Amino acid sequence: MTTPGPDRGRAELHRPFRPRAARVVSLVLAVLVLAMMIGIAVLLPRAAPDRQSPFDLVGIVAFGALVAWFLWRQASVRAVPDEAGVTVRNLMITRRIEWAEVVSVRFGQGRPWVQLDLADGDTLAVMGIQRADGARAEAEARRMATLVALHTATPRDD
Repeated sequence: MTTPGPDRGRAELHRPFRPRAARVVSLVLAVLVLAMMIGIAVLLPRAAPDRQSPFDLVGIVAFGALVAWFLWRQASVRAVPDEAGVTVRNLMITRRIEWAEVVSVRFGQGRPWVQLDLADGDTLAVMGIQRADGARAEAEARRMATLVALHTATPRDD
């Protein structure tokens, strides 16, 4: 049996950040909404014949697919760190930032997810670490702060 070395610890530190609660809820809801909309489109013609056109039925299924897609996007938010930086995939936008661009990590009370303060004065939400995950989210925020400190350390303490 081998003892975990520094490379193993570093790899563990660099694993992706993903929410748990929002991911499970979003995926379950996506399946339920899509199944319900397909069910409505199949059963509606039997319940009310000659009341809807094929376009209505296609629209119902398309709406269900759109809602399911949105919920899938919510379930797929994440932040993937590596030695050079972090790729943050939020609900609609994916952004790559280098570690040197991150000034601080914030996750204070009332924040729904971690925020990175960037050197250009901007902030970047990291929806992959969400308050809904409770103590796990706090630990993940500390892990993100550890990564920032690890990758932005300089030889001198200025």
